Amino acid sequence: MAVLVIADHDGNAVREATAKTVTAATKLGGDIDILVVGQGAKAAAESAAKIKGVRKVLLAESAELGKTLAEAVEATVLPLAGGYDAILSPANTDGKNYSPRIAAKLDVAPISDIIEVVSPDTFVRPIYAGNALETIQSSDAKKIITVRPTAFEAAGDGGSASVETVKGADAPKTDFVSEEMVKSDRPELAAAKIVVSGGRALGSAEEFHAVMDPLADKLGAAVGASRAAVDAGYAPNDYQVGQTGKVVAPQLYIAIGISGAIQHLAGMKDSKVIVAINKDPEAPIFQVADYGWVTDYKTAVPELMTALG
Repeated sequence: MAVLVIADHDGNAVREATAKTVTAATKLGGDIDILVVGQGAKAAAESAAKIKGVRKVLLAESAELGKTLAEAVEATVLPLAGGYDAILSPANTDGKNYSPRIAAKLDVAPISDIIEVVSPDTFVRPIYAGNALETIQSSDAKKIITVRPTAFEAAGDGGSASVETVKGADAPKTDFVSEEMVKSDRPELAAAKIVVSGGRALGSAEEFHAVMDPLADKLGAAVGASRAAVDAGYAPNDYQVGQTGKVVAPQLYIAIGISGAIQHLAGMKDSKVIVAINKDPEAPIFQVADYGWVTDYKTAVPELMTALG
């Protein structure tokens, strides 16, 4: 069996989600190759080659791949697909974009957001916002799979795979128009070890940032938000944690003024330690919290800041 993992990277190095997807790939058995798509991504390919258990790294570059256009990724992967029994990618924004296109062109059913590999043809994935788990057995000869990175440990370093160049495709029917990048000195939300999240109870964008930013800076944490806070305009879309936002599983998750709607819990309940601050003792967030503080955040956060020094 041969497995191809499509890497998630920042141009200079692969992200942890790639190493976690490699761990899922090892459970399928057989040889594992990594495909790095981009432009000027040689350094990322070299970092992928250091992941333990990888046979070789394929580097494909073009202007369209530099923007991770789904059409270009699909056109790059299809000529390679014949050599693999499974193609895996992280279940992030990009992976969810191009994987269904690849599956459609190969006439197979995509298998999304898996959290467990039972066997080479059987997988477990959450449904109903994580309230139920579905076991899927696929009879397709080729498996196209997205992997929830938070469900797997990252593969270690120590690999010495070779790096080969393959043809990077263009996307002639698609034009890249623009992008708006948010730059921050804080850790990336999806990969952060500590996350502090705020909810609608904070009342305004000014209050949200006045409360969350100093605490995040003190802890070296990423800032997240509930969908209600994002919809209210308190925080930008890329802060959203939940079923329709980012799925996180940090070592420490602090939820401030978040009631704990089912969609939000689906995005953070796998966190190692969950601390909830909410003045409503019946808030659903307390059902998953390891530590609950029933009080107003206006009292709790200053006390916490003082205790942290």
